[in-house]
Amino acid sequence: MAEGENEVRWDGLCSRDSTIRETALENIRQIILRKTEYLRSMKETPCRPSDGLSNAVSLDGLNKLLAHLLMLSKRCPFKDVREKSECILKSVQELGIRIPRTLGHGPSRFIPEKEILQVGSEDTQMHALFADSFAALGRLDNITLVMVFHPQYLESFLKTQHYLLQMDGPLPLHFRHYIGIMAAARHQCSYLVNLHVNDFLHVGGDPKWLNGLENAPQKLQNLGELNKVLAHRPWLITKEHIEGLLKAEEHSWSLAELVHAVVLLTHYHSLASFTFGCGISPEIHCDGGHTFRPPSVSNYCICDITNGNHSVDEMQVNSAGNVSVSDSFFEVEALMEKMRQLQECRDEEEASQEEMASRFEIEKRESMFVFSSDDEEVTPARDVSRHFEDTSYGYKDFSRHGMHVPTFRVQDYCWEDHGYSLVNRLYPDVGQLIDEKFHIAYNLTYNTMAMHKDVDTSMLRRAIWNYIHCMFGIRYDDYDYGEINQLLDRSFKVYIKTVVCTPEKVTKRMYDSFWRQFKHSEKVHVNLLLIEARMQAELLYALRAITRYMT
Repeated sequence: MAEGENEVRWDGLCSRDSTIRETALENIRQIILRKTEYLRSMKETPCRPSDGLSNAVSLDGLNKLLAHLLMLSKRCPFKDVREKSECILKSVQELGIRIPRTLGHGPSRFIPEKEILQVGSEDTQMHALFADSFAALGRLDNITLVMVFHPQYLESFLKTQHYLLQMDGPLPLHFRHYIGIMAAARHQCSYLVNLHVNDFLHVGGDPKWLNGLENAPQKLQNLGELNKVLAHRPWLITKEHIEGLLKAEEHSWSLAELVHAVVLLTHYHSLASFTFGCGISPEIHCDGGHTFRPPSVSNYCICDITNGNHSVDEMQVNSAGNVSVSDSFFEVEALMEKMRQLQECRDEEEASQEEMASRFEIEKRESMFVFSSDDEEVTPARDVSRHFEDTSYGYKDFSRHGMHVPTFRVQDYCWEDHGYSLVNRLYPDVGQLIDEKFHIAYNLTYNTMAMHKDVDTSMLRRAIWNYIHCMFGIRYDDYDYGEINQLLDRSFKVYIKTVVCTPEKVTKRMYDSFWRQFKHSEKVHVNLLLIEARMQAELLYALRAITRYMT
């Protein structure tokens, strides 16, 4: 009876046919009750010392199933599955076996749960989107539940991710998930690593590869250098990096495979930024998302506190300090006034090309000195660091220590004219999907700012996007970089740079301290801009290197 979670078939629960779901639920119920009865009988029967290990393995297998059921009872978009999962858990509890409970308070540690759409309360259109996501992944993850603030973007994001991971493409399925693990691990993102470890095993990946990158095929090991440079210093990528992968004899990548890999790497580097930037909580069925300990009188115990699972009241305290409502109100008013003045200046005069170039260099140089007071090295946990090499390699500002990296002029190589067509040629349809996602994130607006309506936010959105590209050395000739200092204050710049360059260092204090009067949905919107601008910047450097190799 020492079988684990793999014995249970969860696939049937993803069906839109309620009779198929009902059959699958009944099979799951019988397996779980059989395991429960076995463990209960073992408890009541005097056993030999050698039985202890077997019982522990059996209990561990059952606990994984119960954690999965707990997740389904809270997160499945199908009401019948939620209700039946809860019933099965109660049946197990009645047989004297302890069942799990959720830890934390919702999909995000930064956003109160009551402000996030609850599964089961969505409208018809959103239910269809939830059902699609659940059918594709077998879960409705916390990233989806936070992105749901912006349904138009979420639909595009899920469609792109589904294509990258599950549709026809140059790379086999298990390679795709392993590359996702490698990319997320560069930022020590255990949330994404855990999800894709499960997915990797589900599609038949070799468990030995998970013992460390050195146990994976040489072809994947060779990708480690590109992963490292792309994640932390993409401006250093050259055509030699590309040549080394394409001419590695029996371990060579094809051009199509490499483009697929590059898109996956950039997707998961950026998604790690979103995960940390929005304080995404562990999934209910993963480590840190549930506990088998009974709740204490105050609803959490000391072990929960050390894991960051505080009470609701504590979680919702604004750690940015005692900032009065009036102060944050004036921040919004001041920002809107600056936008109005900049628009008037634009209308009156236009800076020369020399002046525009000078302002870019000043902003690029100044961005080097934006860092958080919380800035300290984060040591990666062994379970994450084993998926990549050179753990000390991280983000470095370009011009430090006298090193100079030439400015990347978008007029010479841009996504629209060069990157898009190269991706689409080597990995059909993906260029179109990514392009659509970029456009939705960049142009998304509800014409609101905090409590104000009918506001044109295009100037602010462009400043955020171009500031990120400026940090990566990417310059737009037609943009006045003087606007960035006018529109983005220091606390906002610290947050942006941390989320984009060293997301593992993001704290709730950073999230709370910028745009204090803005809604959580607006801060999530900012994160969508950050991750798409970052992904495009990485893609530009990688695709330019591929183009140079090809020509």
